[in-house]
Amino acid sequence: MMTSNRSYLLRAFYDWIIDNQLTPYILLDTELPHVEVPKQCIKDGKITLNISNDAILNLKIDTQAIQFEASFNGQSMLIYAPIQAVLAIYTRENGQGMVFTEEESGDEGGNPTPPRVRPGTRPKLSIVK
Repeated sequence: MMTSNRSYLLRAFYDWIIDNQLTPYILLDTELPHVEVPKQCIKDGKITLNISNDAILNLKIDTQAIQFEASFNGQSMLIYAPIQAVLAIYTRENGQGMVFTEEESGDEGGNPTPPRVRPGTRPKLSIVK
């Protein structure tokens, strides 16, 4: 089984937007399980977030999830969303980007949710015999 291409496309569009000195925004489906965003910013089950370098810290996009730190009303928060919750990435300035369809979501629904890693911490490994 192939992995979903959504995280790869998301990262590619993010890099393209940044390289063109534009502002990347993502649209998340907040009704999916394990999405952690400020509840007061959700509208109609969705949230739009600025993920530019000026707005967030410690962006991590992998095949399972997107996560980063952002400040809302002066409070720092770890934003976390399974990759299938990302509905679109686009530029604030001209709206160019990509809307993801079911085809890009692949078979992610069956994958367990990975643990959240606080930025600046390292996973601890141990030997299992």
